Amino acid sequence: MHAFDVLGDPVRRRILELLADGEMSSGAVSEIVGEEFGISQPGVSQHLKVLRENGFATVRPEGARRLYAVNADPLRDIDAWLGRFRRFWTPHLDALSTEVARGKRERRLRERPGGERPGDRSPGDDSPLQ
Repeated sequence: MHAFDVLGDPVRRRILELLADGEMSSGAVSEIVGEEFGISQPGVSQHLKVLRENGFATVRPEGARRLYAVNADPLRDIDAWLGRFRRFWTPHLDALSTEVARGKRERRLRERPGGERPGDRSPGDDSPLQ
């Protein structure tokens, strides 16, 4: 199965999101995902199996429990593949960051005591601000 086929399923993406926060038992994963998606424990187990068989998750036994964790290797492969396309969105994100910073700066200047901003007065206006 191709990596994007594995990640194309919202249940599997959610499971990986949960596992990204740390190792979890299959029961804990099943409880959360079952509530959110309305699927049974065997259904969640099938998604865990797909993640495990395709290398996205690891499992280790601890007594009767099975603890799952993210395996980052396939995610690195996806990141490398996506790297070819970052040039399409990186400039837009940089521009957005600039606009956000500009908006924050303008708000700070408006919130200054007296509300005066540099350049608020007309050229040649020597009268004090009120």
